[in-house]
Amino acid sequence: MPVDGAGEKAGAVVAAGGEKGRPAGDLPAASRGFLARAALVTAALSVAGALLGLLRDQALARLFGAGSDTDAFLVAWTVPEFAATLLIEDGLAFALIPAFSMALARRSQGAPGDPVRALVAGTLPRLSLAFAAVGALLIGLAPQLVEALAPGLPDPALAVGCTRLTATCAVSFGLAGYCSAALRAHRRYVAPAAIYVAYNAGIIAGMYALGGRWGVRAAAAGVAVGGFLMVLVQLPSLLGQLRRRSADGERGAAHEESRPLDTALLTTVLLFALCRQSQVLIERFLASQLPAGAISHLNYAQKVAQMPMILSVMVCTVTFPVVARALAEGDTERARSRVERDLALAACIVLLGTAAVVACAPQMIEVLFQRGAFTARDTAATAGLMRVYALGLLGQTLVGVLARSYFSAGRGAWYPVGAMACGIVVTSWIGALSVHAWGVYGIAAANATGITVTALVLLAGTGPRSVPIGVRAVLHELSRPVRAALVAALAGALAAGRCDDALLGLAVGGLTVTVVFLALGRALGAQGIVGALRSVRSATRRLSHGRS
Repeated sequence: MPVDGAGEKAGAVVAAGGEKGRPAGDLPAASRGFLARAALVTAALSVAGALLGLLRDQALARLFGAGSDTDAFLVAWTVPEFAATLLIEDGLAFALIPAFSMALARRSQGAPGDPVRALVAGTLPRLSLAFAAVGALLIGLAPQLVEALAPGLPDPALAVGCTRLTATCAVSFGLAGYCSAALRAHRRYVAPAAIYVAYNAGIIAGMYALGGRWGVRAAAAGVAVGGFLMVLVQLPSLLGQLRRRSADGERGAAHEESRPLDTALLTTVLLFALCRQSQVLIERFLASQLPAGAISHLNYAQKVAQMPMILSVMVCTVTFPVVARALAEGDTERARSRVERDLALAACIVLLGTAAVVACAPQMIEVLFQRGAFTARDTAATAGLMRVYALGLLGQTLVGVLARSYFSAGRGAWYPVGAMACGIVVTSWIGALSVHAWGVYGIAAANATGITVTALVLLAGTGPRSVPIGVRAVLHELSRPVRAALVAALAGALAAGRCDDALLGLAVGGLTVTVVFLALGRALGAQGIVGALRSVRSATRRLSHGRS
């Protein structure tokens, strides 16, 4: 059964007051099934993209190691990291998905003309010019940017060359983010979920095709190619959606007026995303003063440690358009119920991953990276950093879910910007105080502490400023998987430590963590675990009935 296109009518059913025998605020069965399939497809493609990301990092480690050349590339990597957060994952999506959801709601209510096409006409040309201008500015100011990001870098010229290549992401990521937001608002998830498959494939191809002649600059060239592949994989689906027009849209085409984005909304979401991603700037700035390889160790540790968070946020990536559409239709109860369920499920996913990272960090890094120029010393340093980073994964996930609830109404919201600024102040303060005593471990601890503070401030501010969730109930619910994760991490570390072979230790430790976490979480009544296990049993029964 196809994912794209299913479930479009479910919002209208809920807006009309719900189905007979179903409480208001609950999703109809058809919509729940669609969301489950969409989440499955999105997760599968996201896992594929993440695995290619691991292959990309493995190729980078094998070809270029963890020395000064890799540090130079990773300074240039700051540009696509910022662009991904600002233009794809957080900033632009927070502004565009509610705007497209409102336009779709107006179209379904019989508004004159085609509100969706009017929105595209009022936003895409202006945003495209802005993307191009920022890209040109980054290319021109690359030397100054490198000096500001990493003043202690031994070879700034290499970093400048790489930065000029990665600066093209300002254009490609902007267009890719626009396509993703528009498609997700239309409940089209396959193409947006495939963008990181295309992106990482481009980087890997660039490194192996050009690495012998260009050195680490080949990775930067791959970033440029991969960025434009992200746009190409989405264009057919987006053009197909824009060609479709309701009957009212056909009759009222002459009355279409371009609709620009709300300036306050765009300003606040971009500032929020900028503040969030500035944690990377703080890390790179502080680590550039440490011995060569520090930036690389931080990068490898963070990339692997964040994989559970990336998978957990996929839940709200799929449901964010549902929350935005519910608020556009005035159904606050449906939005509240959805956000609370997202928090419970996302927390369980990320805490399971956190427990696995803490338990099996040395085995993970040895299996993934210890070959070629990446030595056993690099493995030990990276694994220790992973365990520190893992302490902030729950905070990262909560920020991802809660930020969407603040911006889902399609209005500017300054509170999340202030909350993120509080976290950045904490990160900067702790990092500056601890970097000389603890080195990279102080930087990682500052990151984990700062994002956790942001999550707590966002949670405390929910209510009139966002979707009105029950804070005490959410905190009580989160305490259950947290307890399960603590026990699972300890059990997994003991099991993994008994194995001499890294791959065997990873398998035994990971299995132990999973079994202990699920069993204890179910015994404690963790909503995310209980709901997930119930869904698995239901799917298994359906498959068995289908075969019989």
